[in-house]
Amino acid sequence: MDIRVPAAASETPAPPQAKGRGAWHAMALGAILPVALAAGWEIVVQAGWAEGRLLPPPSRIAETLWSLAQGGELLQHISATLWRVAVGFFAGSVAGILIGAAAGYSKAFRRIIDPTIQGLRAVPSLAWVPLFILWLGIFEGSKVALIAVGVFFPVYLGVTASVLGVDRKIVEVGRIFRLKGTRLIRRILVPAILPNVILALRTGLGLGWMFVVAAEIMGAAQGLGYLLVDGQQLGKPDQIVAAILVFAVLGKITDALVVAASAPFLRWQDSYETAH
Repeated sequence: MDIRVPAAASETPAPPQAKGRGAWHAMALGAILPVALAAGWEIVVQAGWAEGRLLPPPSRIAETLWSLAQGGELLQHISATLWRVAVGFFAGSVAGILIGAAAGYSKAFRRIIDPTIQGLRAVPSLAWVPLFILWLGIFEGSKVALIAVGVFFPVYLGVTASVLGVDRKIVEVGRIFRLKGTRLIRRILVPAILPNVILALRTGLGLGWMFVVAAEIMGAAQGLGYLLVDGQQLGKPDQIVAAILVFAVLGKITDALVVAASAPFLRWQDSYETAH
């Protein structure tokens, strides 16, 4: 008997070398637009078609970054900002996951806490600044607390919505197999909500990078936000743009780290992306 295996079933996983080449190819494609824009602006300024005083060309920004790096200032500012974002992201995400999961799992708890959180979510980030300074002083505590607040709300919303959005039929199947309590949560609920939780964490991380600027404007002596304020006060647009570019690079790197760390837990997904 001639048994033919369908093409989809006979496919073998791509070797690590192919995955590596795919990652580098994706990075190269992603770099086309910013590199093209930077090269175009450099050409415009060097040709004399624009002054480049308020928006410096890449060559001048590179000189500023090199000058800051040589003196060790750039590393100090990056380290200070990374530490604040890391601590604030950890605190805000842990609180968002725990409270969001509890609110999604328990209707009574959600009815008690959700209206208050939704009201606080509408408060602008800078409105927290004077209160945190009054409570925690002008040092690291107030800055980390502000970042944690920025991370908490999107994580809480994402986790709560993902728990509430779990398909009831999946839960019923788990109960048919006599899964209860922690076993039901571990085998059914956690895998079902994990993709949305990862998305909520990425959103929270992005807001953490936004809130760190507000946190470091509160009077920090170090950090990339301090470089922004210092550049604005001294009229250094090259330093301002350099700090913005470092923010963008660090934000992209940390987001990629979250994606890479979560990838092993999402291998079971049979999504559109995995087919391309």
